[in-house]
Amino acid sequence: MSFWDDRYSRDEYVFGEAPNAFLAAQSHLLPKSGKALAIADGEGRNGVWLAEQGLDVLSLDASPVGLEKAKKLAAKRRVKLSTKLLDISDYDWPAERFDVVAGIFFQFAGPDLRDTIFAGMIETLKPGGLLILQGYGPRQLEYKTGGPGILENLYTEALLAEKFSALEIFHLGDRDGEVAEGSAHVGKSHLVDLVGRKAG
Repeated sequence: MSFWDDRYSRDEYVFGEAPNAFLAAQSHLLPKSGKALAIADGEGRNGVWLAEQGLDVLSLDASPVGLEKAKKLAAKRRVKLSTKLLDISDYDWPAERFDVVAGIFFQFAGPDLRDTIFAGMIETLKPGGLLILQGYGPRQLEYKTGGPGILENLYTEALLAEKFSALEIFHLGDRDGEVAEGSAHVGKSHLVDLVGRKAG
């Protein structure tokens, strides 16, 4: 059994059933309809929330256990959620497919894979599409309240500004904040996040 299958095999939702707070705070920017992609969506809390906002959501993850829990959460919330089981390194990033792309705490990816994912996120956005990203920054190594514990996998403002320079960036933040997401993300955290739009 993989690390993530093992982690998701308990009854509880490891990161909770509520959406990521930063993602939810962008609700006013979301289109009223359209297609959304939730990458490395795990047990589905963010994909399900996007579906609750009226979007047609594809939830990607490499854990079949996580995606089964995502389907259960979608059924509980009475929304439709499409899922795709794959290793993100094998995703083909279809061009201009999605109106919204969300990537929340997918920091298992080292620099090379991360750069591929970032480029794919931009590629798969439709013109005018919205990208929402949040991850941990370097001070997270001190706080130890979640994340990979690997410096090169963490974000900085400069990194995100460079990698998403093709977008109109209207939020780029670096701050310490309290996180309460299930049992796995709890406490003071170094958060780096971005919201951007692809030129239409």
